[in-house]
Amino acid sequence: MTPSTAPVVISCGEPAGIGPEIAARAWAHLRGEIPLAWVGDKRHLPPATPYQPIEDLSEAADVGARALPVLHHPFPSPATPGTPDPENAQGVIDVIAACVDLVQTGAASALCTAPIHKKALIEGAAFAYPGHTEYLAALAGGSRRAVMMLASDALRVVPATIHIALDEVPDALTPDLLRETIEITHDALRHQFRIDAPRLAIAGLNPHAGEGGTMGRQEIDWIAALITDMRAEGYDLRGPLPADTMFHAAARRTYDAAIAMYHDQALIPIKTLDFDRGVNVTLGLPFIRTSPDHGTAFDIAGKGIANPTSMIEARKRAAQMAGLR
Repeated sequence: MTPSTAPVVISCGEPAGIGPEIAARAWAHLRGEIPLAWVGDKRHLPPATPYQPIEDLSEAADVGARALPVLHHPFPSPATPGTPDPENAQGVIDVIAACVDLVQTGAASALCTAPIHKKALIEGAAFAYPGHTEYLAALAGGSRRAVMMLASDALRVVPATIHIALDEVPDALTPDLLRETIEITHDALRHQFRIDAPRLAIAGLNPHAGEGGTMGRQEIDWIAALITDMRAEGYDLRGPLPADTMFHAAARRTYDAAIAMYHDQALIPIKTLDFDRGVNVTLGLPFIRTSPDHGTAFDIAGKGIANPTSMIEARKRAAQMAGLR
């Protein structure tokens, strides 16, 4: 198969969470519109799911219009919605690795991951990575830092620092980190989003982008200089900009992606603008990876009420980036 015909492969994620049911409901919504295959234990799918086991991903396109194509990966135990089983932890990890192998060998065109539960993986399999993304980066060879983008039709935004306390951000945010984040984002916009000349808006760290040093000096001391240097290298950058004026409709029309300095500065605007359709896109990997922008939702797992919209959008985004649509 060529990259334009190979299916999107979907990892099962935590089987006790909402991953299996939103995968099934997303397939029902898309049917044969996007060639895809789900990798996991068929016992973990909702009982009424019309699925068909396949032996090879080349079968997915023919099967997908009538049933969810499943590459069966047996787990030690059935799944109890809402209650992760430590015996299944290694299976979750192994499925992720198998999916990465399928993408890297060209059998799949992109990877869409269902949510995992890190605590369950640590307790059940001594999972050694801070999160899903870091594990994917390690499987890919770890040659470049993986960067998280949240993307929807309304906004693309990348936080330079992610899951750290707010008081740790000023020390973690360095010129090298910000430069690398800008470079990886620019590269992904060109090669995965097919934007020939990406325009990036760079937020300031402090209120009002420091307001001339009266509310913080990072903008004056090094952020503005880094942006000037990178403009001279050919990057189309604007900033540092006050974050509170970057995300209204007129401002968003002036850039292709925004670089934020910390987690909430990035995620609050996109979740306000497009909560259900925001998709996590991992930049810096040698393959396409998307995921829904939510967790395992143990409290509603198995009740049939989980909203599949973010999973639908994650699959569509993966297919679009892979040239399948």
